[in-house]
Formats: sequence, structure tokens, C-alpha cells
Amino acid sequence: MSEEFLDHCGISTLGVRAGVHQTAELENSDPLFLTSSFCFESAAHAAAVFAGEATGNVYSRFTNPTVRVFEERLAALEKGEACIATASGMSAILTVMLCLLEAGDHVVSSRSIFGTTTGLLQSLEKFNIHTTFVELTDLGAWARAITPRTRLLFLETPSNPLTEIADIAALAALAHAHPQCLLVVDNCFCTPALQRPLTLGADLVIHSATKYLDGQGRCVGGAIVTSADRVREKFFPFLRAAGPCMSPFNAWVFLKGLETLTLRMRAHCESAGRIAAWLCAQPAVEKVYFPGLKSHPQHALACRQQSGFGGIVSFEVRGGRSAAWQVIDRTRLFSITGNLGDARSIITHPASTTHGRLSGDVKAEMGIGDALMRLSVGLEEVDDLMLDLEQAMAGL
Repeated sequence: MSEEFLDHCGISTLGVRAGVHQTAELENSDPLFLTSSFCFESAAHAAAVFAGEATGNVYSRFTNPTVRVFEERLAALEKGEACIATASGMSAILTVMLCLLEAGDHVVSSRSIFGTTTGLLQSLEKFNIHTTFVELTDLGAWARAITPRTRLLFLETPSNPLTEIADIAALAALAHAHPQCLLVVDNCFCTPALQRPLTLGADLVIHSATKYLDGQGRCVGGAIVTSADRVREKFFPFLRAAGPCMSPFNAWVFLKGLETLTLRMRAHCESAGRIAAWLCAQPAVEKVYFPGLKSHPQHALACRQQSGFGGIVSFEVRGGRSAAWQVIDRTRLFSITGNLGDARSIITHPASTTHGRLSGDVKAEMGIGDALMRLSVGLEEVDDLMLDLEQAMAGL
């Protein structure tokens, strides 16, 4: 199918058809190339491909047809020029940082990000790369934090785990008002099915493919979507030399996930919205965090910026950590794990798990208290999930 035709297709079609390169076998499903290396027609052909003078596959660490199809499909979904796949979401973030920053550079980051990402940014201090953390929704704080050495503005929206929403277009304008400053958006919670940061002015989009892109909790992977020049000149040489590559098998699994992405995200959104509204009426619940609620501080922005509100709902119960742990331990349909974006619903206590390595002061600044729980609402019957939460909160 021609790229010109696909340019006019909707996102569900792109999730199934983009990046397809049918082989001589005329297969109707994406083939899986489980090979570490590739052969050449001659010594001269090998030399030309290794030198970059001819196109071709060299070694699966940096050139594999299955991985390439995943990259092309995700780039099409995000309306980006190019994509590079990595071994995990964290390796995607590390690749961005190591390829675009040097000693003396500065990053302005949202305070409301995944705990491990916070730790990674803090670890870059030993390389003389400094980070200032600001409130995600305070545009003035972002502006005040920028220095002549600022090279990246980094954020997640919606944030993890409080589902705060950043104004991507406003932050893009702020970044681009400063020379050499780029906006990096982690689009893990929404995926391109609900939000396309590049169309709002972002320069790079990062994914943990482990989450919703897979959708069934099977494999670990990451991706960066940005300009073709940046992929070719900055990221590909690093991937080739350092090796944070995605395996062909994982890429094939993610391709299967992309085929159903829009359908799944609609279902996640619908069920999460019903659970969030139901939680608001429960006497044991003190606060609910979900962008689809009119009470959410950035509800209007979420309506403008996203086509759906996502599948993550966080909430606080009265009684602190003991009450939260009691609810978690009593659930029967929710898996107790740190992942999200699965077909199976998941319940997590962020303060002691995903953000557990952060200091108490940092967690307090992020608004992550001991009574907070994060739900990744899966694809089970929503009435069954609410019944499970009801019996888990009984007696609080």
C-alpha cells in the first residue's frame, strides 16, 4: 500500500497497515525476523552496506526488518517523521538525554513524573547535567526555570500518578522562544490514540511500549518519535554503538498491540470514567484524580488537547497507608503490580513502589501520599471491577 494513500487514512487504519513491507512470501501478517545477522550478495555489497553507501540490513542490534516496521508504524500513528525503538521506556529516555545533552547543560522537568525518571535525571548530576523540577501546570515556573544552558523541557501528560495535564502547545511555544531548547513529551498514558504531542508543537515524543502499546503486559520496550534528521544523526549512531535496542520478537508483539490500540483505548477510557465517577460517591474515598471529571483542575484543557481521558484513575482513602494497603490486599480482580496499560486491571501503591525510592520530601512535593492508590483500569466488565472495589473498601 502506498505511503501517499496511508497519509489520508485514520488512526485505526494506520495501526493495522502502516509500515507494512510484504515479502516474496506474500504474507498477510507482519513477519518476524529472528536473526542476529544478515547475508550479502558479495564482499563489495557487504562493504557498501557497512559503509552506508547502500541500503540493507547489517546486524539486528541496529537494523532488523521487524523492528523497522514497528518504528514506521508508530511514527505514522504519532504523525512524526521517524522513530527509533529501544529496549525499554527508560532506555528511550536515557538515549534522549545522552544524545542531546553535554556537560554543563540544563533540563527543566516536571516534578510530576515516574519515580525512576526522577532518579535518572538526578543521576546525571555527576556528569554536570543539571535538572530543575517545577510544577507541571505552572507555566510561569517553567519560564522562570529556563537558563541560557537549558536544552530540554521534559514532561509527562497526563502525569504519573495524579493525572495532571500540561498545556503542550504553551510549553512548546515557551521552549521554542529559547535557542537550542526542545520540548520532550512522554505520551505513555494517552498514546497517539488519544493525544499527538508533535501536532501541538512538541519536538520529541517518548513511549514506554511496555504499557498501552503492547496492551497485554507481555514485553518490555521503548521508542522515540521525532524528526528524521534527529533520528539519523543523533539517535541511530548511539543505538548502533551502545546497543539499547529492541528485540525483534518484542517489536512483533508490539505490532500486534498497535493493531488494536484505538479499540482498547476507547474501552479503557469508558471504564475508567465510570469507575472514577463511582469512586467520587464512596464515603471511604477522600479524593479522586481523573481528567474526565469536571472537578479535575485541568478538565477543560484535557477536553481540548486529548480525544479521551485515558485508563488511569488515582484515588485517596481515609485512613492513610494502612487503609490503602487494606484495600489493595482485599481486591480480587485487580493485580497488585507496578505495571499499567494491561488488559488486566492493576492496583498500585505509588508511595511504596513506583515512587518508593524518592525521599519523603520529594514525594510530598509531588503530592504522592500514603493514602494514594493508582488504578490501571483494564478490559474486564466494569461492574465486576466496581463490585471488587466496593467489597475491598467495606469497613473503612
